[in-house]
Amino acid sequence: HGPYQPHEPGYGLDQPGYSPYEDEIPDAQARMLAIKNAKAYLLKTSTKSGLNLYDHFANMLTKILDEQPTNTVDIIENISKDVKWAQFRKKMDTLRDEHLIPPTFEAAEKYKALFVKEGEEEHEDLDEEMGQPSLPNVMETAFYFEQAGVGLNKDESYYIFLALKNLINVQPIQTCRFWGKILGLEMNYIVAEVQLREGEDEEETGEEGEETIAEGEKEMGEAEEDEQKEKEAEPPKSTYKPPPEIPKEANGTGTNKYVYFVCNEPGRPWVKLPPVTPAQIVCARKIKKFFTGRLDAPIVSFPPFPGNEANYLRAQIARISAGTHVSPTGFYQFANEDEEEEEEADTYEENSEFEPPPVAEMVESLTTWAHHVKGILKQGRCFWINPSQKSEENEEEEDEEEEEEEGGEQQQERGLPLLTLISEDEGMKDIPAWTAQASTNLIPEYSVAILQSNRWPGAYAFASGRKFENIYFGWGHKYSPESHTPELPPPAQAEYPSGPEITETADPTVEEEMAFKAAQEEALAEAEEGEDEEEEDD
Repeated sequence: HGPYQPHEPGYGLDQPGYSPYEDEIPDAQARMLAIKNAKAYLLKTSTKSGLNLYDHFANMLTKILDEQPTNTVDIIENISKDVKWAQFRKKMDTLRDEHLIPPTFEAAEKYKALFVKEGEEEHEDLDEEMGQPSLPNVMETAFYFEQAGVGLNKDESYYIFLALKNLINVQPIQTCRFWGKILGLEMNYIVAEVQLREGEDEEETGEEGEETIAEGEKEMGEAEEDEQKEKEAEPPKSTYKPPPEIPKEANGTGTNKYVYFVCNEPGRPWVKLPPVTPAQIVCARKIKKFFTGRLDAPIVSFPPFPGNEANYLRAQIARISAGTHVSPTGFYQFANEDEEEEEEADTYEENSEFEPPPVAEMVESLTTWAHHVKGILKQGRCFWINPSQKSEENEEEEDEEEEEEEGGEQQQERGLPLLTLISEDEGMKDIPAWTAQASTNLIPEYSVAILQSNRWPGAYAFASGRKFENIYFGWGHKYSPESHTPELPPPAQAEYPSGPEITETADPTVEEEMAFKAAQEEALAEAEEGEDEEEEDD
């Protein structure tokens, strides 16, 4: 291209001293402001990497001037990548690199306490005296359930095996069993079902009794203070009488027959769950809450649950055990023949003459399975109790009519007796209560009978010869064909009782008022005449 012509855009650029802003006077403040704005733009931090362009350019120029590579313009992209990579690289020492902890080492540190042998000698001596080991064979149980695709992986099963061993070494346990695993939103619960040695439950009940006595003394003192305050200014008293509280079943009987320990993971300390009360079981039937994995978490629900997550977990364990713990029919029998007719029988023993039926028969017929845990009544107890029964002092104070009314309202509940066949369990619409199947159809002579509960999803049982076991893996919720509907709050109480004394009447007419006044005057005149006659007689 030759020299630019005056009419072309590039004309005059090659002339010395030419500037496109010759007609403009430069402003120093405006130029400094533009520079500051440009620098501020370059200092903006990226939302992805956290870097800014100003520092990146400075690091690139520093690297180029230090290394002075050849053909810099051709490798400027690679230099930019190297500078970015150096920002995210770990700062290593020149003599020794930073030690990386592999995940396998972290898992080994977590379960290291399970492999420490403590207190085994004393436990072995107690087992020799008792004649039967209290530690269950969790790995054998896991093997049988694995045939049906149920259970945990082998590593976790073995960790639970060791955790149960540590529990037995610490606690005075007579029998122990791996109950199952309840899932939670934050953490899970591993549940152990145990029976303490004789005398341990009595100490606990004694401590509870002392606590209740102390609480009663405090309440008596508070009641005396309240009486003194009420004497000064007595407000209107409420006539509402709360229903009598249903007492919980004693330790070793009914819903509190077993003691339960839980932990979130194998290796963590075991925590003993408190005994369950009828009020907690009744309320647990009306609500549906997911577990969080924290025993002290509050239960926010309606109706309000009387306790925290530890009490709710204990109530759900009692409900699941009462509905899903089964055994082959005839494996257990009552200790006495008289107990067979009694519905309140709670003790049984193993039948030494039991002959296990074949697997095919246990799969085809549900009459080969029976409940060996007492069912829970609507009252929240396994054995019914009349809450209206009171002491003789209270009976003297109350009227006979109230006693008759209370006695007529309370009707004794009767549940199914112990060792009832599961074939009598009611289904849910078109869904049966139980589903039985064999572990395999390809090799039936070595198959295992598997029983699955449809009412409590996650509850399973197996039977193979004289061996059987029950286990639970689930969220702790009962299945319902319809969606869960929370209980509605009670209707609002009336502000005042309606009656003729309170109901507002219509205003009288003038004629009615005149007639009323005339009637009053006549009544007064008659009264005065009567008084005059009495005075004359005197």
